[in-house]
Amino acid sequence: MRIGIVCPYALDRPGGVQLHVLDLASALTDLGHEVRILAPAAPNFPLPANVDNAGKSIPIPYNGSTARLRFGLVTAWRVRRWLRDGNYDVVHVHEPGAPSLSLLAMWARHGPMVATFHTSNDSSAIMRMAKPFVKPGMEVLDARIAVSPSADRTVKDHFRLDATHIIPNGVDTSAYVEAHPRPAWMGTADEPTVGILGRLDEPRKGLDDFLEMIPLVRAEVPGARFLAAGRYSARLAHKIRAAGAEAIGTLDEYQKQRFMASVDIYCAPNTGGESFGIVLVEAMAAGAAVVASNLTAFRDVGTALGPEPCIALHKVRDPADMARTVTRLLVNPEERHTLALRGQETASHFDWTEVAPRVEATYREAIRMAVSD
Repeated sequence: MRIGIVCPYALDRPGGVQLHVLDLASALTDLGHEVRILAPAAPNFPLPANVDNAGKSIPIPYNGSTARLRFGLVTAWRVRRWLRDGNYDVVHVHEPGAPSLSLLAMWARHGPMVATFHTSNDSSAIMRMAKPFVKPGMEVLDARIAVSPSADRTVKDHFRLDATHIIPNGVDTSAYVEAHPRPAWMGTADEPTVGILGRLDEPRKGLDDFLEMIPLVRAEVPGARFLAAGRYSARLAHKIRAAGAEAIGTLDEYQKQRFMASVDIYCAPNTGGESFGIVLVEAMAAGAAVVASNLTAFRDVGTALGPEPCIALHKVRDPADMARTVTRLLVNPEERHTLALRGQETASHFDWTEVAPRVEATYREAIRMAVSD
């Protein structure tokens, strides 16, 4: 098939949807398809050969973060031309509810179209305001995908629509399974390591709760080490060190894999706005025991293979409960090891070799639906 994928968020800024789109395109190419991506990006930002730059984005607060989107009449004309000239067998738009390229592509529909919904939240003023403009386009999509049951519920609650398929985000789990730990980040029996990684300058990632947890855990496990990696300012780096953690800083993909393979426990104390939790799957694949806040999206990942969870959950915005959970696993290495093994088994079901064929089958179904109409 000739497949067009539309990403609403700028590729020059890291994010889960952007990574998903790029990895999906690669997985579909490996299956023998021809794939092109349309996405915003800075003018001189280096892009893969299969990506068409829709132009510079603008920052807009969205879902507890800052999304970099692109909209307007000129952009609408570019999207329409891209759809027409691409002659795609199927077009796959991501987050069509966001005011960006995917919404424009949905309005300018040109042939079979599939949409994936990533967002998970209980209430969104933006979604409520956008509903009259967005829902008509969503209703005539040939297939709808949600990345998790919680993302499906968001679509249902806000737009009174169901996703026709629930297909999780894919992860190249083999890269994490095969990652080599870095000795400087590895723990020992007396000094186990507990890590957090992500865009920690966003409050919803839970850095403050993680730092507040540290003295509570050290009261029971004095030798425990705490590592904070990812994106944060110099001011936050000082705050991390002042709390007794090690500020690792930004990591590239290879370093990220080694980080996950090195820590004994990976913490995800996120406070909300999560639709899936790719980082949980990455940590599980690398063999870390995962402790995460009790968000619906995280529960969905933790119980993907059945009712027995493969991650340990704590109350949201509750550093004391997180500390109790982490401490229990640190002082019970057998329980920690069992949890990690169960997590690694679960992670394998999110690998692209499992996920991409399901997306491919949805495309074929959408094409059949479009033809029958």
